[in-house]
Order: sequence, then C-alpha cells, then structure tokens
Amino acid sequence: QVQLVQSGGGLVQPGGSLEVSCAASGFTLDYYAIAWFRQAPGKEREGLGSISMNDGVTEYPDSVKGRFTITRDNTIHTAYLHMTNLRPDVAVVYYCAAAPSQVRIALCVLDYWGQGTQVIVAS
Repeated sequence: QVQLVQSGGGLVQPGGSLEVSCAASGFTLDYYAIAWFRQAPGKEREGLGSISMNDGVTEYPDSVKGRFTITRDNTIHTAYLHMTNLRPDVAVVYYCAAAPSQVRIALCVLDYWGQGTQVIVAS
C-alpha cells in the first residue's frame, strides 16, 4: 500500500522537544518534496515548512523558524520534524505530506498524506 506512515508525538512539557517521523511505504521518497502541517481543533491547517527532494533545502514560516527543523534520510525513505521550545497547546495533530516538486508543495497540491500524529504540550 502506498502511504506515508507517521510515528512519534505524544505529551511533552512546555519548552521541551519532540520529533515526529514520516516514512514512505510503497514508494520511493527520494522523488518527493516533503511538507509538514499541523491542525488544532477548530482551527485551520497551518504549514510548518518543507524540504526539497534532493538537496535538502528547507523553508519555514516565521512562526516556527529557529525552533522547528525538517530533515530527511533518503536511504531509509524517512523525513523528520524536530521541534524545540514547544509552547503550551491543546492536542494538535501534525501531518506530513509529499509532492513531486517544491512548486506543488507551495500550491498545496500534495500526493500523499500521513495519518497524523497528536502532540500535546502541557505541564
């Protein structure tokens, strides 16, 4: 089955760090750029950044720049979202998504989505 499989997430204290992974199953992640999103209950989906397919160039919105890092390991077809200095928040679901070009990432025309991973930042 062709899909993105996410793992990680959970409960973390404010100011803490957490990493979520996104593994390709049934296709080669090398040929896809990856984007990460999050969505809080009752709110619109928010983009967290992206990473290009080959040279690992990343882009981040100002809201997470300096705190979130997106990486990828094409040898194991997996991308990562590493989050630091997390702020208190309700149960937010984080998603990864893949598209065959940065242009399609920018247009939010995405071929594959992960199943979502919940993160709660609370003491």
